[in-house]
Amino acid sequence: MNDHDDIFADEAATGAQTPLRDKPMGFFDHLEDLRWTLIKCVGVFLVFAVLIGIFLREFNDVLLWPLHAVQAEKGTLQIDLGTTSIMETFTVIMQMCFMGGFVLSAPFILLFIGQFVSPALTEKELKVVLPLCIAAMLLFIGGALFSYGLLVPSTLRVSVELNEYFGFVMRWTPGSYYSLLMWLVLGVGASFEFPLLIVLLVYMGIMTTATLTKYRRHAIVGIFVIAAIVTPTPDPITQTIFAAPLYLLFELAVIVSRRVERKRALRLEA
Repeated sequence: MNDHDDIFADEAATGAQTPLRDKPMGFFDHLEDLRWTLIKCVGVFLVFAVLIGIFLREFNDVLLWPLHAVQAEKGTLQIDLGTTSIMETFTVIMQMCFMGGFVLSAPFILLFIGQFVSPALTEKELKVVLPLCIAAMLLFIGGALFSYGLLVPSTLRVSVELNEYFGFVMRWTPGSYYSLLMWLVLGVGASFEFPLLIVLLVYMGIMTTATLTKYRRHAIVGIFVIAAIVTPTPDPITQTIFAAPLYLLFELAVIVSRRVERKRALRLEA
């Protein structure tokens, strides 16, 4: 067999592990791809930020839904957000445009980044990375919606009840309300990503499901510590509302990790 045949034999033996891109790219080609990826990411972010700026009043009504929901429950409760500084309104507008644009454009940014890195991945790596990216996006959106629809109203409700108990006059500012909303929505959305980290560690062989089940009680304590850090109120009800889905996600991560270990064991046997 000549050298030409040896090359084809090696390619056939390692074909499943070769990158998906057929044509090799030079350094400047990669820079050009990176430049267009960054342009597309910035462009889609600016589009959503501008759209929020155009429909700012409608977007603001959506963000005020948790506050209005708590007011509707109380009936006679009236909370008027009032500014205490000249530039506070401008700060709130920047927060809404920036964070709203980031959250809405995040799925598209992940798509553009995936398109950029996918040619350098093998088919096996792509089968792992693609589901992880989709799961990360769905978990973040699920956590953000959970916080917006349940956790934020619960936090506001507890705050109102405490103020009424002590007889305090509630003078809430737009800056404090939107900062709370941003912290809870983004913080809970990010916290919902931790099952992926567990599955990834098991996939890489750094952690095992036996270890996870052995230290389940420690995991529960850690989950409540995360809930205490993310939730701004010290009441146990809000923390438990947040900790419950985190624990369910932990158990789901253990189940998925067991499947990962079984598949790896079958590959080793084969």
